[in-house]
Amino acid sequence: MAGELARSCLTLSAPVTAAKAAGRPLVALESTIIAHGMPYPENVRTAREVEAVIRDAGAEPATVALIDGRIHIGLSDDELELLGRSGRAHKVSRRDLPAVLASAELGATTVAGTMICAALAGIEVFVTGGIGGVHRDAPQSFDISADLQELAKTSVVVVCAGAKSILDIGLTLEYLETHGVPVLSCEQDSFAAFYTRDSGFRADFRLDDAAAQARFIRIKWDLGLAGGVVLSTPVPEAAAMGREEIDALTRQALAEAAAQGISGKAVTPFLLARIKALTGGRSLATNIALVKHNAEVGARLALALARSATGSC
Repeated sequence: MAGELARSCLTLSAPVTAAKAAGRPLVALESTIIAHGMPYPENVRTAREVEAVIRDAGAEPATVALIDGRIHIGLSDDELELLGRSGRAHKVSRRDLPAVLASAELGATTVAGTMICAALAGIEVFVTGGIGGVHRDAPQSFDISADLQELAKTSVVVVCAGAKSILDIGLTLEYLETHGVPVLSCEQDSFAAFYTRDSGFRADFRLDDAAAQARFIRIKWDLGLAGGVVLSTPVPEAAAMGREEIDALTRQALAEAAAQGISGKAVTPFLLARIKALTGGRSLATNIALVKHNAEVGARLALALARSATGSC
């Protein structure tokens, strides 16, 4: 009953509705990257290009946002422009969904928020840039992204370039292990770190083939093991940045954030913007490249999952 009531809050775009009717798999996309992760007009242009990558692979993109008191699954060009230009979209995670829906204000969904909405819409695969995690000052601030708890409870696969390199990736992986979230890697043994290909940590399992990934995921869920799966794939080598460079810039940006009293939800957008400025825009080009690559990997997985009804132990 609760699920039916929640699904009544959904508005599916015409292309998403048509894809569902035709049995074509859907791939969810977040909207925080549009409203808070990139500047205009690169944000909207990238969103359209990522959607095109997914369509070209044979799946249908479903960008998620909160508009006029509804959860929109799939956005029009005008709605993408609204998110990209408004400057007033709330960042919407689990705790924020009721407030933004009740107020009918504009909301851009985070990883956690998008996972919830994707699950309500019956979408199994979600593509993002990098997941949130345990922040570097967590022993003092207790700042741990809600993305990690959502991965522990919501059965959606999150395809990403690992965790954002501004985080404590070792502690992030420990947290995921504690909560039973499998971390898969594709194309390399190492867990990726957003701007850089290698975080210095290994993923739990390496599965390069989409059919093998789908079989793993189906068996997990067929066993009744609810919760998400992280599928990490590295930024293309030509666009990658060096780990030492990013670590140094991150430390500088974190010190500046602390000096300016920036905390909570405002930290990640500040760090991304500051690193973009410090790299002369190179980090933005890297961000765009990794999101497009993630979309390719996610679309292939969605197609493989659609062909695989069960894991068939």
